[in-house]
Amino acid sequence: MRPTSLSTVWTAVTANAVALAALSGPAIAQDAHPEVSLRPVATGLVHPWAVAFLPGGQFLVTERPGTLRVVDANGQVSAPLAGVPRVAAGGQGGLLDVVTDLRFDSTRRIYFCFSEPAVAGASGSSTALARATLAADARSLLDVQVIFSQRPKVNSQLHFGCRIVQSADGNLWLTLGERYHRMDDAQKLDNHHGKIVRITPDGAPVADNPFVKQADALPEIWSYGHRNPQGATLGPDGKLWMHEHGPQGGDEINVPQPGRNYGWPVITYGVKYGGGKIGEGIAKHGMEQPLHYWVPSIAPSGMTFVTGLRYGTAWQGSLLVGSLKFGTVHRLELAGGKVVREHKLLEGMGGRIRDVRQGPDGFIYLLTDSRDGKLLRLQPGN
Repeated sequence: MRPTSLSTVWTAVTANAVALAALSGPAIAQDAHPEVSLRPVATGLVHPWAVAFLPGGQFLVTERPGTLRVVDANGQVSAPLAGVPRVAAGGQGGLLDVVTDLRFDSTRRIYFCFSEPAVAGASGSSTALARATLAADARSLLDVQVIFSQRPKVNSQLHFGCRIVQSADGNLWLTLGERYHRMDDAQKLDNHHGKIVRITPDGAPVADNPFVKQADALPEIWSYGHRNPQGATLGPDGKLWMHEHGPQGGDEINVPQPGRNYGWPVITYGVKYGGGKIGEGIAKHGMEQPLHYWVPSIAPSGMTFVTGLRYGTAWQGSLLVGSLKFGTVHRLELAGGKVVREHKLLEGMGGRIRDVRQGPDGFIYLLTDSRDGKLLRLQPGN
């Protein structure tokens, strides 16, 4: 099915404040907050992965099989844009995150990441970050240039990571998965597996990156010891916030600091699929503890802060995280740099939440990951 225009049907879903068992931190209080409903913006998207915001109420949406589309303010979805490079679509790979440049209004520049196939005659794939110019008619990408490629390429269709965050200085963070069977690489600094990298808009390592002067380390690396980070956002504090999938349990939220080791696969709150210990336990000197973790896993994807008052004062400053496993959105209340309450929203909606973003209009937008995926707006009230 191809995408359809904006539906006028509103699906009301009550937002429930539910305490989760087995959380890090104090017990979670049930706290009243406004009801919300879901308003369809566009439907029929094929495994949509990320949404970015364009002027005039338009959206850019990536579809994992390798297409990029524009959704207009009326919910009409465009034909695939020309100029998207070939992607290694399969498993968890494909066309993944997309963001607009801070100066998009003057440059029309965008950044996107994808699973990049090896050159002809070679095998494997890796996560790559590209920049491009969105044509004035929004029908194609111009001047496409890959500015970063994860090394080395490996034969795996799993754990690409691939979330992009641009800081106020214009530099870019990119989250990178450890490609699953290469999990031990996450502890080594001679590769990009299980890392967060920080580069300039031209793809160069930022001059003050923590390992720039270390001969046996790749200069792009910002932090390491990550598993499969599929959510990242810039916090109101100007810092990078991110989350990553654990194995069976142990999904984490971190605020990664330069040069720090976040432990995978040496320490984790998760276990092997089917049971069994991973690594050395839950703590080790020189390895960072997560800000928050989930047992059992929620399979997190997408992440944003609520900075406005669209949803009332109770939501302001909250961190929202999507769940692929349960089709829920988790609202985390923060105080003193810690999670003090958690609310599980949209239970029973039935969709895998792939992306969660706050738009320039202050509303929260969601993507559901399916063959008939949807772009939805979280609407205050029902």
